[in-house]
Amino acid sequence: MTQKRPNIIYIVADDLGFADLGCYGGRDADFGPVSPVLDGLAAGGIRFTQGYSNSPVCSPTRFALMTARYQYRLRGAAEEPINSKSRGSNTLGLPPEHPTLPSLLRAAGYRTALIGKWHLGYPPSFGPLKSGYEESFGPLSGGVDYFTHCDSSGNHDLKLGDAEHSEDGYLTDLLSHRAVEYVQRMAGQEAPFFLSLHYTAPHWPWETRGDAARAPAIRDNLFDLAAGNIHVYRRMIHHMDEGIGWIMQALERTGQIDNTLVVFTSDNGGERFSDNWPLVGGKMDLTEGGIRVPWIAHWPAAIAPGGVTAQQCMTMDWSATMLHAAGVAAHPDYPLDGQSLLPMLQDPARAFARPLFWRMNHRGQRAHRDGDWKYLRVDGNDYLFNIPQDERERANLAKREPERLAAMRAAWEAWEATMPPIPADATVSLGYSAKDMPQR
Repeated sequence: MTQKRPNIIYIVADDLGFADLGCYGGRDADFGPVSPVLDGLAAGGIRFTQGYSNSPVCSPTRFALMTARYQYRLRGAAEEPINSKSRGSNTLGLPPEHPTLPSLLRAAGYRTALIGKWHLGYPPSFGPLKSGYEESFGPLSGGVDYFTHCDSSGNHDLKLGDAEHSEDGYLTDLLSHRAVEYVQRMAGQEAPFFLSLHYTAPHWPWETRGDAARAPAIRDNLFDLAAGNIHVYRRMIHHMDEGIGWIMQALERTGQIDNTLVVFTSDNGGERFSDNWPLVGGKMDLTEGGIRVPWIAHWPAAIAPGGVTAQQCMTMDWSATMLHAAGVAAHPDYPLDGQSLLPMLQDPARAFARPLFWRMNHRGQRAHRDGDWKYLRVDGNDYLFNIPQDERERANLAKREPERLAAMRAAWEAWEATMPPIPADATVSLGYSAKDMPQR
């Protein structure tokens, strides 16, 4: 029997740490389990222990997610990340002519929607409706207040399609409720659907559902540097988890849950309140804490429950997997860098070798993961780590294994030669430094 094309929901958290979820070893909060819904999805599907983001910062990963290609191929992804100064730019964004995951699925008969964060350039040159989504709801910038929905420049940033939209409420809940409504509406459609659900949680500012009174005080500093703590942060994750529960209940009610592929991840590693144990580093770093992220896939019709895999993969592989699951080929002029995980999802014994590469303008970073080994450069220093033996990247084996270091460095440099160089005018935007909080 031929498998019916699945519905697809691609859930992306924002700045979630590797161990923030219970199913990745996270501790309970004072109110109880932080992520019971996501823990349940992992138990009912498959959890990846070696899944990576394409970048340790927001918008570059989103370029890779949308194109299933290394983000370095596009000029806008050289920004680390795109910031509000790029408003009006006709170069710093996702080019509408470039095939995307939603545009390829839409051309093959899928209904497509983005609910949540875009962060891939501003109108009039760029936007979700120009890149394959039939409908969209959410902010265009990198971060907004959860109640005023204003960005770090004070601009109101909530769009319904191309139109300005005002709606009272906590943004995480607004996104969840919109997703529930979309799932229910799609239940009566003949065509399958693709929903990108891109939360801003648990990205700053540090506001829970009950913190509306804080919003006016931080409108001029959304980085919220003098506030926040692990308790607020965990509650923000819990609000997102609750919303995902509402969506799963809607899939169940409408009879769509068995043939819906739900994938959950984060756009990069954790920020200042995240739990990344046992990893070191976080957002903006190519150490494991900046790029290794939770990866959960749930699809009862195709994925057996209780799976745990050490298959190495990165964001763009999931985009390639979704195209494969839908039976959709890449555009011939834009071959994918992502590799499909579909055979392995259906049979975890079919794990495969997957060399991975990264580069960052920030601190001149580079990284290459191949099997157990990782080559890393930061601030001109080269390192070599055996990751299964040393996930904290503390025992530098570069001097002990100079031939392996040289081979991995050469492999990175050969890969890098296939990518456009980092433009001289590319920017790095840091929200805080050691002046604001001590670094490790």
